[in-house]
Amino acid sequence: MMDSDRQFLPSPAKQRFSHLAFWLCLLLPPVWAADGNAGPFPKENPDAVYAEMKRTGNSGSTWRRPLEDWAGARQRLAGDESWRQWFKAKRAGVDDWMTRHRDRVDWVAGWGHEFVSPQDGSFIKWTPEIPGEEVSTLASNSDPAIAVTPVIFRAWVVSFRGRHITTVQDAARLWQLTGDVRYAEWVAEQLDFYAVHRERWPVQDRFYGPSRLFGQPLMEAVYLGKLVEAARLIWDQTTDEQRQAWRAKLFEPEVAMLNQSMQRIHNIACYLRATAAQVALLYDDQTMWREALDGPWGLRQQLRQGVTGDYLWFEQSMGYNEFAVSGLLPLFVAAGLADRTGEIADEMAIVLNMMLAPTWLRFPDDSLPNPADNSALRLHYAPLKGALLRAYRVLPTPVGVAEAGRVKNWDTLIDPPEAGVGAPMALPVVISRNFDFTRFAVLKADGWQVFFHYGQLTGSHAQEELLNFEAFWGTTDISHDAYTVGYGSPMHPGYFTRGLSHNVALINGEGSARPPVDGDPASLPQRGVMLAFNPAAGTMTAEQPLYRPDASVRRTLRIAAGSLWDEVTITSRAETPPRLGLALHLQGKVQPVTNMVPVDAFCAGNPEPFSYWREVRVAQFRGEAGFNVTYASGQVFRVTFFVPGEFKVYLGSAPDSPVPARRDAFYIETPGRQVTFRTQIVPLVDRNPNPQPGGPDP
Repeated sequence: MMDSDRQFLPSPAKQRFSHLAFWLCLLLPPVWAADGNAGPFPKENPDAVYAEMKRTGNSGSTWRRPLEDWAGARQRLAGDESWRQWFKAKRAGVDDWMTRHRDRVDWVAGWGHEFVSPQDGSFIKWTPEIPGEEVSTLASNSDPAIAVTPVIFRAWVVSFRGRHITTVQDAARLWQLTGDVRYAEWVAEQLDFYAVHRERWPVQDRFYGPSRLFGQPLMEAVYLGKLVEAARLIWDQTTDEQRQAWRAKLFEPEVAMLNQSMQRIHNIACYLRATAAQVALLYDDQTMWREALDGPWGLRQQLRQGVTGDYLWFEQSMGYNEFAVSGLLPLFVAAGLADRTGEIADEMAIVLNMMLAPTWLRFPDDSLPNPADNSALRLHYAPLKGALLRAYRVLPTPVGVAEAGRVKNWDTLIDPPEAGVGAPMALPVVISRNFDFTRFAVLKADGWQVFFHYGQLTGSHAQEELLNFEAFWGTTDISHDAYTVGYGSPMHPGYFTRGLSHNVALINGEGSARPPVDGDPASLPQRGVMLAFNPAAGTMTAEQPLYRPDASVRRTLRIAAGSLWDEVTITSRAETPPRLGLALHLQGKVQPVTNMVPVDAFCAGNPEPFSYWREVRVAQFRGEAGFNVTYASGQVFRVTFFVPGEFKVYLGSAPDSPVPARRDAFYIETPGRQVTFRTQIVPLVDRNPNPQPGGPDP
C-alpha cells in the first residue's frame, strides 16, 4: 500500500483502475530524509473544522460505533437478488482461490515497485499464473514480452501473497455469513501456515526496518491486519491452544519486529502502529495497546506532529495524505467493535479532517494538484470518495454515506448505511487561500485557478520542485505536475523527481536542492517565504532564499486582464556565471515557430533528466518569444516568454505519466548571475491576443 506501490493517472488519461490495484502499488523508495519540520501543528477543536461536510450525531460527535450484523446480512441476501449475485461471485472467487492456489515457503517477496518493465518503467499486468512455471513472459500495456527475472518474480510474489491473505480474510467473513465450517478450517490452516513457517522466511532489511512475509515492514503491517481480523472472525471455532500459538509464533513476533521500524513521523508509521494496536485489541494486551497509541512514535504523536494545521499530511503528497488515512481506518473499526472508540476519538476527528481538507484544493474538474511524489496508477479527485466510503462505518459523512448506498461490499452488507441519508450534497466552493501550515496556496480569479507549491516540510517524498505551480483555465488543464513511475524504475530518480520534470527554475539544469538524508540541521527542508498573498489583486509571491546552496529564487504568479502571468527571478552567488533556466510543461500541443531547428544532443553537458526528452528543437530569441498552444477542447492559448537580452527556447516531447505518455514542454535558458523570466499565458477567445511586453509591473 502506499509507500508501497501506488500509482495515479494524470489528465487527460483519466481511466479508472481497480481499488485493489491502486492500494497494492505503493512501496516506498529506499532513501529517507529527516523530518526536521514536522509539527506539532495546532489543531484546536477538530470536530468544528470543515463542519459543512460532516454529519454530527446526537452526542455532538462526528464518529459512530460500527455494527457487525451477520444475521441482518443473511436477511439482506435472502431478500435482495442483487445482493445474492454479489454473494455468489464473492463465494465463487474465494472457492476458486482456495482450490487452485497455495502460498509457498520458498517464495521470498520483493518490492512491488520493481514489477515494472525494464524497457520503459510501465507497470506489469499482474496475473495469478506463476512466472517461470505457468507463464514464460509477462507484459505491460506498452511492453508485450517481459522476461521473468528474479527481481520481477519477487515483486510478483508481493501481489500473490497479498491476494492470498486477502482471501483468508474473505473466507473468515464467509464463515460468519454462511456457517460453512470449511471456510473456518481453511482460515485456521493458513494462520497455522504463517505461524509455523514465519521464521523460515529470511529477515529483509532493505528499506527502513526488518520484515519477513514481505519485502518491507509496510506490507507486513497491511496484511498482518487482515490476518488479525480473520483470526477474530473464527475465534470461537478455534482452541485456546491454537490462538496462543498464533500469538506466540506470529502476532507478537510481528509486532515486535514492526516496532523496530519507523522511529519517526511518517505515513508508514501510521500503518505499523495501527496494526500493532489491532493485535493488542485481539488479545486484550493493554501494554501493547498503550505503546501503539502513546509511545514516542505512537499514533497520537504521528497525528499531532504529522498532520498540519490545514489538516493535510506533512509529506504534502495528496496520495500519501489519503494513504496515511487508509492505514488507520481498520483500527478505528476494530476499536469501535471492541467499544474502545472513546480512547481515540480525538485522533479520529483529525483523520476525518484529513479526508475532507483536499476538497478545498480541487481544480474545476475535481482533480487534485500533485505536490511531492505520487505514481501514476490513479489520479486523485476530491472529495476523496473512496476514503470517505471506507470510513462511513465509523466516520460518516454525506459523501461517504451516499457512496456506501451505491456500493455492495462486506461493509455495506453487515453495516448498511441508513436509508434516505445519502442525498447528494453541494460541495464547498474553492476560493483563493494560503495553506500556510502546509506551504500550499490557491489563487482563483477571472477563469483561472493556480496551485502554488512554495515550500517543503520534510525530505520524505520530496522532489526538486520548490516554487512549482499547476494551472487550470476553466476546466482546461493548462499544466499539471507529472506523477511518477514505479519507484523501482530508473525514471523515478532519474527524471520524475528532478527539476526538469516540473515548472521550476533550473540552475545549470538542476532544480531545487533536495532535502537532506542525514538530518543535517544546516540544510533542513525549505519551508520558503510567502512574501505576498493578495487574492483581491490576483497575486501571490514566494521566495526560496536557499533554492540551491548558491542561488535564491523568487516567483510571482498573477492573474490580470484574463492572463496568467508568471515571473521568476533567479539570483546566483556562484563565482562562475551559471546557465539560468526555466521549465514549463503544457497539456496542449505547441505550434513550433519556423526558425526552430532540431537539437542533436540536448543532454550534452546537462544532468540526466535532459536525456529523457525527445524531438527537441531550439531557437535563439531576443526579448520575447511567443507560441500558440492548442488543447484537446480546441481552445488555443498564447504562451509568450519575456527575457532581457538573448535567450534560447527549447521545445521538446517530455515524459508524462503513466508511461509511455508524453507532453510538450519548454526549457528556456540564458547565462548570467541574475535573470527574471516573465511568462504570459492567455486564451485566444474573447481576449486580447497580443501580449503586453514585460507584463504587469512586478
